[in-house]
Amino acid sequence: MDKTFDMFWETEVPENELIISRTDLNGIITYVNETFAKISGYSPEELIGKPHNIIRHPDMPKSVFKELWETIKQGKTWRGYVKNLRKDKGYYWVYAEISGVYKDGQLVEYKSMRAPVSGEKKKQMQDLYDQMREEEGGAVRVVMYLEKEVYDRLEQLSQELGISGEEVIKKLLSEVKT
Repeated sequence: MDKTFDMFWETEVPENELIISRTDLNGIITYVNETFAKISGYSPEELIGKPHNIIRHPDMPKSVFKELWETIKQGKTWRGYVKNLRKDKGYYWVYAEISGVYKDGQLVEYKSMRAPVSGEKKKQMQDLYDQMREEEGGAVRVVMYLEKEVYDRLEQLSQELGISGEEVIKKLLSEVKT
């Protein structure tokens, strides 16, 4: 198990910079600007050729991306708030505008421009996305404190079984008879 709490580290998107990327029609990254690389914690070389969902944060409801893809496949621009996952497991919020790029009337790729989000809007969107994930039956974010002995035992079981701490807990719960 990872002993760090990097997932709680937010990287602020600078007010005066845009994050820009392009993907092919399947969502594979073909271009990133330096701001995107810096904010995401990846080098441009680590991002190009990878699916854009490499930065998908588990807090994001699946329905948001379903709507996004439906919108851009209809030739429209999708606009919305996105919480992204950094390479170090931290996160950053953006307001994204995603649309098609056309050459000679033919859709050839997608472009995404992203801008900073206010603290108030981040809180509002986090609450909304938490509710949406719960309604979708998705993952629920849980933060808890464990006694050191309990944590050490969970980590030990995780290593012995070769599975994540979450899988250890699922396994234990499935064995409990109610």
